[in-house]
Amino acid sequence: MKDLKDYVTTIPDFPEPGVMFRDVTSVIQDAEGLRLAIDSLVEAVGDPDEIDVIAGTESRGFIFGMPVAYILNKPFAMVRKKGKLPRETVSREYDLEYGKAAIEMHKDSVKPGQKVVIIDDLIATGGTVEAAISIIEELGGEVTKCVFLMELAGLKGRERLKDYDVESVICYEGK
Repeated sequence: MKDLKDYVTTIPDFPEPGVMFRDVTSVIQDAEGLRLAIDSLVEAVGDPDEIDVIAGTESRGFIFGMPVAYILNKPFAMVRKKGKLPRETVSREYDLEYGKAAIEMHKDSVKPGQKVVIIDDLIATGGTVEAAISIIEELGGEVTKCVFLMELAGLKGRERLKDYDVESVICYEGK
């Protein structure tokens, strides 16, 4: 069986010179790659008896988080872009490279005392997940782990989330 890294396509100089873009779509377009990715994330989550909810950030966190929630028989909480959820929400702004963005969750998606694992495809700077953590904690949840399929260590997202248990399946040293 191939290593998960073998399914990731790297595109040099995208979106700008010097950047090595790690394309996750090549993983999900291959049945074996997708199975390996999901199985690896389930393993990284750990003991299902220690968690109550899987949360995933829009949109690739949905792709990877939903099957993990299904396999572990846990509910899935969506972290969406602002304005996409129909009921009462809690919202957070966070910084982008050139501006700001906002995410939100339904107020009832995490209940006080619930233990939450956040899943996403990539940790870069950590800003999106930091905002998601803030919402989950405001709702009374406890983030017990943040699990990523890939990590760009050069962007130091792990340092930003230093107070949390962060695990990545694949780690790339650069940006």
